[in-house]
Amino acid sequence: MSQPLKLAVLGFWHVHAKDYAQQTEQHPGTELVAVWDDDRALGQAGADQFGVPYTDDLDALLSREDLDGVIITTATNVHRDLMVKAANAGKHIFTEKLLAPTVAEAEEIIAAADANNVKLVVSLPRLAHGYTKAIQEVLDSGELGQLTYGRVRLSHDGAIAKDGGSDGWLPRRFFDSEAAIGGALTDLGCHPVYLLQLFLGADAETVSATYRSVAGRDLEDNAVVTVGYADQKIGVIEAGFASPNPFTIELFGTAGSLTYTDEGNVLRVAGKELPVPDHSQDPFGQWVGHITDGTRADDNLARAVELTRMVVAANEAAATGRTVPYAGRQA
Repeated sequence: MSQPLKLAVLGFWHVHAKDYAQQTEQHPGTELVAVWDDDRALGQAGADQFGVPYTDDLDALLSREDLDGVIITTATNVHRDLMVKAANAGKHIFTEKLLAPTVAEAEEIIAAADANNVKLVVSLPRLAHGYTKAIQEVLDSGELGQLTYGRVRLSHDGAIAKDGGSDGWLPRRFFDSEAAIGGALTDLGCHPVYLLQLFLGADAETVSATYRSVAGRDLEDNAVVTVGYADQKIGVIEAGFASPNPFTIELFGTAGSLTYTDEGNVLRVAGKELPVPDHSQDPFGQWVGHITDGTRADDNLARAVELTRMVVAANEAAATGRTVPYAGRQA
């Protein structure tokens, strides 16, 4: 294993590829050494931005003995093939969510990583945010009583054209149904999904969904998913690319309520404002730690599978116009 760890970015398809490349440059334990992309224009531009070589030969890149790991930020539909190939080459993997288009593919990726002693981490950054820790402490205290309802909303205006343009700032490839698998719910909605599963549980019974496209694209830019639980809780997941709303969490119980907004980073319980701690180690830093310590990201991987399961169920519910069963397990 190299010191620092030598890493390559596989794919500049996702808008966060540059963020992870920048994290690689800034982390004292990592070094960016190469970029691969099957789209030469995207890959070369990314390589040029960070001053590293671009290659179109994936097999040659993965065969490099000095390469320790890869950051996979390609289109979602090729995650399984790339990650299994990288795992079989013994390269550690950090990946943008969604882990895979299906639960079976997600489990196949994890199995390949485990078989090759590869450390795999999926980017679920809001689990490490300070408000998440503070909210979990409130729930653990029992102050809200029995939870009855939870709502998490995250939205930006990336699909909305401005200044006379025909597109928003979000690349049009995010609305390619084959490559992206889904729209706002599958991409941005992942964050509300895993947070709702943390707060309310991943043992839902039913899932229903309504998707709409404000910008008239092939995939939704406006989504609401409703989740039903056996103990009668209701969860609501909202995601959009069509409005710059503040990030919002609302939790209601038999004894009280909690609200959080990132406008001012304000957390209130029963009308009283609570302090919000600093963020803990981000997923990229966690990944580096798992590599150096030889540990497995058990909680991260379990939540990544349940996230995939919920997104698949929501997309099915939206496509069929009916409520579908959720065959998950407690995370």
